[in-house]
Amino acid sequence: MSEPGPLICDGPENAEIALVLAHGAGAPMQSPFMAAFANGLAAAGRRVVRFEFPYMQARHEGRKPPPNRMPVLQECWLAAIAALSEAGWPSRRLVIGGKSMGGRVASLIADQAGVAGLVCLGYPFHPAGRPEKTRTEHLATLATPALIVQGTRDALGSREDVAGYELAKGIRIEWLEDGDHSFKPRRKSGLTEAENWRRGIAAVDDFVSGLERV
Repeated sequence: MSEPGPLICDGPENAEIALVLAHGAGAPMQSPFMAAFANGLAAAGRRVVRFEFPYMQARHEGRKPPPNRMPVLQECWLAAIAALSEAGWPSRRLVIGGKSMGGRVASLIADQAGVAGLVCLGYPFHPAGRPEKTRTEHLATLATPALIVQGTRDALGSREDVAGYELAKGIRIEWLEDGDHSFKPRRKSGLTEAENWRRGIAAVDDFVSGLERV
């Protein structure tokens, strides 16, 4: 089974639920985006765990492989969940997800893994410039409660795109005004990337609070 890299953990160890976040296709788990969400959620009292897929671990060694194939990515996610279970975090106490590709892979194994919830930070509903090639079939029947935080002008799934998709009733979408795939707004919007990140962090915190009350 493909193994995750070393884990980065933030926030209190005695939290009821741990958030496990995987990176997107192009940037590591310590990217500014990933660090902002991990640190912001930890400051809100959340336990946050980050890990990397095998190809990203190889990039730290000076190689430049492309992302692993989907079966390998899914195996790595399941291995990360198993490792956390052995460390005292059973799947029922985990919310899994991450940035773009990391969240997409998590969405594909969430039901199988039996986790408490799913958080996707910029879900890649389709490849850029190819709106006809959707990645939504499994989202129509997803049983795991889910939150998708999405920029309204995301090139991989804008508000207009997503309005036409069939999504499970348990999926909630938090729209970040004028945000792109990393939630960065245009200057003319009067908003800032940091503001959208704070709104996204608050939405995730609220979502996890709702799961704790169930």
